[in-house]
Amino acid sequence: MARGTVRWLVLALWGAGALAACGRAPEPPESPTAIAIRTAPPERVFQGTLAGVPLHLVVHDCEVFRVEHRTGEAVEWTRVLAPDSYPFFTSCERQSLVFEQGALTATLGRRAFGAGGCCATGGTYRSTDGQHWTRRDR
Repeated sequence: MARGTVRWLVLALWGAGALAACGRAPEPPESPTAIAIRTAPPERVFQGTLAGVPLHLVVHDCEVFRVEHRTGEAVEWTRVLAPDSYPFFTSCERQSLVFEQGALTATLGRRAFGAGGCCATGGTYRSTDGQHWTRRDR
C-alpha cells in the first residue's frame, strides 16, 4: 500500500471509532453506599412496612441505616442507630436485623482490637418505627 493510502485508512478507522464512542456516555461508577446496600446479606436487611410506613433499613459495619432511593440508580443512606463510641480501635463482630411481631430487633457488637470475646460496645435494640430505638439488654 502507498504511504498516503495507509494514512487515510488510519484516519478513517480513528474517525469511525470516535463516532461510535460519541453515541454513549460512560456509566458512572457505582458508589460505595450502593455496593454495600446491594451486597448486604438478608439477615442485615429489612424492607417492608413498619408503623404503617414503607421502610428500607440495612445494617453495615455495626450501624443501622435508613436507605432512600433517589432518581435512577442513586441511593442515599442515613444512620439511625449506632453503638456507643469506644476510646480504642474496634471491629464489628455481630450485626443483624430481625422483624417479629411488628417490631425490629437490631443486634450490634463491636470488639476492641486485642480483646477476646465480644463486645466492647453494642447491644440489642428494639424499634417499632425504625427511627427510635430502645436498648433491650440492660
